[in-house]
Amino acid sequence: MITVSDLGLQYSGQPLFSHVDLQFIKGNCYGIIGANGAGKSTFLKILSGDLEPTSGEVSILPKTRMSVLKQDQNAYDAYNVMDTVIMGNQRLYDIGKEKDALYAKEEMTEEDGIKACLLEEEFAELGGWEAESDASRILQGLGLGTELHQNDMATLDARLKVKVLLAQALFGAPDILLLDEPTNNLDINAVNWLEDFLLDFEGTVIVVSHDRHFLNTICTHIVDIDYNKIKLYVGNYDFWYDASQLMQNLMKNQSKKNEEKAQELKEFISRFSANKSKSKQATARRKLLEKITLEEIPASSRRYPWVAFSPDREVGKDILFVTGVSKTIDGVKVLDKVSFIVGHGDKIAFVGDNENAHTALFKILTGELEPDEGTVKWGQTATFSYFPKDNTEFFQDCEDNLVEWLRQWSADPHEAYLRGFLGRMLFSGDEVYKPVKVLSGGEKVRCMLSRMMLSGANVLLLDQPTNHLDLESIAALNNGLEAVKCNVLFSSHDHQLVQTVANRVFDFTSEGKLIDRKMTYDEYLERENQG
Repeated sequence: MITVSDLGLQYSGQPLFSHVDLQFIKGNCYGIIGANGAGKSTFLKILSGDLEPTSGEVSILPKTRMSVLKQDQNAYDAYNVMDTVIMGNQRLYDIGKEKDALYAKEEMTEEDGIKACLLEEEFAELGGWEAESDASRILQGLGLGTELHQNDMATLDARLKVKVLLAQALFGAPDILLLDEPTNNLDINAVNWLEDFLLDFEGTVIVVSHDRHFLNTICTHIVDIDYNKIKLYVGNYDFWYDASQLMQNLMKNQSKKNEEKAQELKEFISRFSANKSKSKQATARRKLLEKITLEEIPASSRRYPWVAFSPDREVGKDILFVTGVSKTIDGVKVLDKVSFIVGHGDKIAFVGDNENAHTALFKILTGELEPDEGTVKWGQTATFSYFPKDNTEFFQDCEDNLVEWLRQWSADPHEAYLRGFLGRMLFSGDEVYKPVKVLSGGEKVRCMLSRMMLSGANVLLLDQPTNHLDLESIAALNNGLEAVKCNVLFSSHDHQLVQTVANRVFDFTSEGKLIDRKMTYDEYLERENQG
């Protein structure tokens, strides 16, 4: 258990949060949420002991082992994969190396023998004899085959290093797990495996994530950083979000009778109490939810951007025809004889591990790349707007402020119109005069979405649009793509976005072949699991 008492943190005399009193209990999973800059990762660093608070304290029961997901991908380049994972239990790793060094001596003294016996005893108690098999099981669950387990970390690409560091955090049955964005760069199979691992985990899990589906699956509680406070609520992310919206509505209508409020709350909680069939925690969560009172429902200060796409005209009968497209990049075939036709109402999600195929196809569709073979034919009435995975060229060395930058793509050049539009994307006051080159990653994404909304296109192409966005912006984008009456082709790691927007799924194999299924994402995953 972790106890947080009267915790506070200040930067330059300004409070990030203050007077925080919380308890994190064994067997529960806590999702930490908050707007960008609210202090989510900072709070994790305080819990882990990597950062000292300005006031208050964090106390942990004696003999409690905490494991933290490391963020430095190159920190273990001097070690191989297996050793890196076992270092998740540093004491176990050190004992193993120490006893190996004793046994490597040409002649062992009596003192060495006694020391070796003591080390062997502790090694066994810590699960040392099962360490490599346990580490291998975790690595394979995350998608790293046994052929990589003895490879040097320095030889792995960034995506594989992330998985090894996650395996390191999960290794050795820690009492407490602190995970900052653990699903970043994970494929869907690895995310599903991680969800199952955490649902079975008997210790305490505290996680920061922008993946709503992930938070909904694993969390028993939500820790919300808002109003410079940190508060704890029962339930998963969807429960917190809908409860927050309910409270906002009730606050706007104070004339409602208490009985009506109570009935609405009762019906709301009942709807959520059994909405998680997969989690073994569902029964305990239901009991907790049933104890909630109106006063315990959160009210949030969150601001949600406005994302809405309005095509200038409806697309005609012919939209997009792709025939036999192949492409090789740096000696690797990423697309192999890909063919498909986009029909009316199609909203197509590109899924799978072959993200190079996704980006290459988007660039071929927009004319940025030429295919090695095959053809792309757009219908005469089709107009597209493209959100690239890498938006650097739109902002690099650009001296324009936000108003000037956005004016390039607006039919209405007046500043009042552009300011109003930027305001809906959460740029207000003098913020609109900031140079675009100094914007954060999330702010640049909102600018790119603004550009798309001004285009009036009837086909939207988006390559990983949720990268760098906070939960509020992802939810707004999700709503906008669900509502738009035009064709959408997109790639995303956000399960909920893919499931709620797409009615067709493109999965590209590692060889560049296309698997085309006219179904929702969850239906596709269920079919793949059965097959």
